[in-house]
Formats: sequence, C-alpha cells, structure tokens
Amino acid sequence: MAPPLLLLQDTKLTFGGTPLLEGAELSVSAGERVGLVGRNGSGKSTLLKIAAGLVAADSGARFVQPGATVRYLPQEPDLSGFETTLAYVEAGMGPGDAEYRAQYLLGELGLTGTEHPANLSGGEARRAALARVLAPEPDILLLDEPTNHLDLPAIEWLEAEIASLRSALVLISHDRRFLQDLTRATVWLDRGRTRRMERGFGFFEEWRDQVLEEEERDQQKLARKIVAEEHWMRYGVTARRKRNVRRVGELAALRAQYREHRGAVGTISVTATEAEVSGKLVMEAEHISKAYGDRVIVRDLSIRIQRGDRIGIVGPNGAGKTTLLKMLTGELAPDSGKAKMGTNIEMATLDQRRAALDPNRSVRDTLTDGRGDQVFVGGNPRHVIGYMKDFLFTPEQAGTAVSKLSGGERGRLLLACALAQASNLMVLDEPTNDLDLETLDLLEEMIDDYAGTVLLVSHDRDFLDRTVTATIAYEGDGHWEVYAGGYSDMVAQRGHGVKAKAAAAAASAKAAPAKAGAAPLASGAKRKLSFKEKHALDQLPKRMAQLESDIARLNNTLHTPNFYTRDPAGFQKATAELTKAQAELAKAEEEWLELEMRREELEG
Repeated sequence: MAPPLLLLQDTKLTFGGTPLLEGAELSVSAGERVGLVGRNGSGKSTLLKIAAGLVAADSGARFVQPGATVRYLPQEPDLSGFETTLAYVEAGMGPGDAEYRAQYLLGELGLTGTEHPANLSGGEARRAALARVLAPEPDILLLDEPTNHLDLPAIEWLEAEIASLRSALVLISHDRRFLQDLTRATVWLDRGRTRRMERGFGFFEEWRDQVLEEEERDQQKLARKIVAEEHWMRYGVTARRKRNVRRVGELAALRAQYREHRGAVGTISVTATEAEVSGKLVMEAEHISKAYGDRVIVRDLSIRIQRGDRIGIVGPNGAGKTTLLKMLTGELAPDSGKAKMGTNIEMATLDQRRAALDPNRSVRDTLTDGRGDQVFVGGNPRHVIGYMKDFLFTPEQAGTAVSKLSGGERGRLLLACALAQASNLMVLDEPTNDLDLETLDLLEEMIDDYAGTVLLVSHDRDFLDRTVTATIAYEGDGHWEVYAGGYSDMVAQRGHGVKAKAAAAAASAKAAPAKAGAAPLASGAKRKLSFKEKHALDQLPKRMAQLESDIARLNNTLHTPNFYTRDPAGFQKATAELTKAQAELAKAEEEWLELEMRREELEG
C-alpha cells in the first residue's frame, strides 16, 4: 500500500473525565478522498484538529510525511491581524504556489479581496478561509463543514473545484450530496473509536446499520453467556477448586465487558404536534412584487399553495428567499399585488438565525417559557426532562445556558420549541443547519408524516429532493419560477444546472479549448459535442468504476497480514499498481467533469 501522507494511530483524548477519543485512527494517502462521519459531539472536529496539529492528544502517534503540505479549514476561522481578505489568503501560500489563485478564488466566492476582516459576516469570513486553504493546492485538505453559510451556486462550484484538485481530502459535512460526490472512502467515528470502509459515503448508511445490528447480536449473545455461567455457579456440579476459580474470574470478566459496553447514541424523537385541519387553500399570492429602492426582490409572482403541499424555496444568498417567505405567510406586505392566508391556519416557524432563542436563558426555561418543569406539547403538559431526552439532551443540561450549547444543540432546541406548538403549517428557514445526518433523517421522516403544509428554505440538495413536492427557484432580476418536484427535478426541467456551474464550464472551455481536443467556437456559433467527446462521456463512468474496483482490490491485497514480510517484491508491485490506478482515476474524473460541464453549457 502507498505510504500514508498523514497517519493517526491509537489516538486518545479525554475532556472533563469523559473519554472523547478511545483509540481513534486516521490514515490518508496521496489522492485519497475520505469522508469523516459521526454524530454531533462524537469528536469529528477534534480528531481533525489533531490531524492538523492544532490539538495535542493525550496519547497516540501522529505522522505527517516530510515535505507534505497540510491545510485545515476550521468551522470558525480567525482573520484578525490582516488588513484585507487578499492578504489573509496570500499569507497561507508558499513560495512555489500560483499567486493568481488567491484573487481567482476570492472572486469565485463572491469577494473582491479588498474587504477588511473586521467588517465581514460569518459567511464571508468562511468564504475567505475556503480561498486560503484551496489556493495552495496542498497535498492534504482537511475540511470541517466547508458548505456552511454557502448558497447552492457556491456549493456546486466548490464541489467542482475540489474535484479538480489532486489533493488528498478529509471531509466533515452534513451535506449528503456533497459527501456522496466527493468521497471514495468513509471513516466512521462512533463512541470514541473509528471504523473504515473503502467506499464512498453513498454506501455508509447501509454499512452502519449492518455494524450496529451485528453489535446488538453480539451483546445479546454475551448476555445469554452470562446467564449460562450464572446458572453453572448456582447449580453446577462442584469441580476442582482451580477450575472453579477460573470460571468465577471469567464470569466477572464477562459481566465487566457487558457493563462497560458503550451502546450507540440514542435517536432523536421528532414528532410534530398537529393542530386541527386547515382549509384546503393555505395561501395564495396574486401578482405580488417587492423592491427595496432600485433592487427588485420579487417581480409579479402568482402561486396557490394547498393543504398538504411541501414547497421548497431555492436561490443564491441575497436573492430574497426569506423576504419571499415572509410575504407568503403575511408577515410582510407586498408593494403591489395581493397575498392572503387561508382559514384555520396554525403556524410554527423555525428561524435560520436561531433568533427565537435567548442566549441567557437555560434549556429548561426556553422549553417551558419559565413556567417550572412542565412543557406544553400541543397543549398537553409533559415533564421537561422527558421532552429534553426526546431531543438527545441529558438531564444535567436542563440548567445550561443557551449560549453554552453547540450549534447542533441549538438547532435541536429550536426544533423542540417549534414542534411543541400545535400547527398545520410549518415554515422552516434553513432547518438543516448544524444538524447531524441521523437527525436529518428523522426530520425528513417527520415532514413526510406531517399532515399539514410545509414551506421550506434550504441549500441542502439531498434534503430538498427527499422532502418537497414543488420548488420555487430564483431566476434573476426578481423573477421566481415554480417547478414540480425537488431540486434535481427543478434542474432537469430548467435544462441546466446552477449559473455558477455553467460559468465554470464556460471559463474552463475558454481557458483550455485544446485540452479536450476541441477547436475554438466561432463567435455566436452553436455546436454539439463531437462523436469522440460523446463516446468519452459515455465510457468514462465505466472506466472510473473499473478503476475504483481495482483500487479496492489492491487495498485489500496490501492489507493482507504479513504480506510485505512474505513477498516484498509483490508488495512493491501492488503498491505501484495502486498508485497508477489512483492517478488514472483522478485523471478520468477530471476529464469526465470537464466534458459534462461542457455538455451542460452547449446543450442547455
């Protein structure tokens, strides 16, 4: 196997008496694309910081190949000490790095390079940090939630940009589509330990469920064995004293093993409290428009939303998605046109800014509104501790201030508050922020089972595909269009992807027309892919699948115990074949991506 560029072995770390990492491991070789997944609070970000050399583990080994460059994207970047965003990005580059990439990446991410860091929003600071880690094209990229605060065009652009790099990648993300498209191996951090699967995230959930089922069966077998040994202790025929002592010791060891087993973290209990059925017509907008000065947010939109509809609203940051949401729900009046709500509407809202949470209030007081120990769920009282447990809070957290909670915990708390209200209309503005994959699964199930109507703003493509029945998409200049189905259906009906991807394809074709063997286009001419390009586009996925299969086979071969000791020449040969296959796969993926983007541009 190719020697790793980065290796963590037997990593252990304890915070406040509670073990966070108990022998976690991570190995990254050249060109590998690894997804690091696990529940919120499992230690993913901490493990990535240890890999980046920013946090010291209590014990364990960390190895970085001499000369290898590592770049780490934190969730909360620090830009203090720099006069401009361009200076911040350039400070992360080395002598041999291409200087133009700093300005290019900032421009692609919506920044000019002249911004002062003190004036940046959280999302803008994160975009600058992304430019800083991508600009040097490092040997290893460690990315912690890179899609946070990015809109859909930026997410799809970032996905294409990372795919074009030759850097090895370790990626933490709650965006399923992003993980599926970019990873070829998955490391699962669970209860302080890591398990690795040599396949991308698309296969993770099935594998995880199999592992947990096997673990549960093993625990059941252990419990039965303990019962059998206890029966022998009480009723078995007395044997030699030495044998008795041994079996007593074995029983004690079995009991300790059963007692010390850390079960999987429980699942959140997500159930919406439903009010009486609303009228058939939930809301209607007729030719509504809204502008701020010369900037038009909504231009002449008409839509009817009926009971049971699930409507997604998508568009770039700043397009006016939240403004449109407020107009549809009657919170904001249009400049012209008419918007009205139906009859018997009971609305529950989830605000993307978490504005409904008072940072100085405790978890208990937030849920009970300061009314003791009872939380009213749909008008019926429940003890606050029991309701907290439904959302994976511990009893000890009842008195914790909201300001001390993690982003994921604040998201779950706001979800708990919203779902306690009886409703038949649910308005969710970026509900997926900071939620882990398991909680997203259950939120999707809740929306599917909800008898009322749902209005949803999200940048999560997979979440939209799984939940909505229609999509309102921003088309530019205040125009919004309604498409049937989820995000992927909307893209198919429009005939092209987001504007950022089309622009990237145009830039790619303009910069290197000879790379794909195509002649420059005549001004204003329209052409289709050549036969050779179409054939390559059809055959490359098969070639990539074969290479992925070869890589998995070679990895299995190289992991054979004592392989190097028994057959050094065979080991070296397999290592060379693996390196060649990984390089060919990276080249094939880059060629396929370029042809696919060109096809979208030309045929769209």
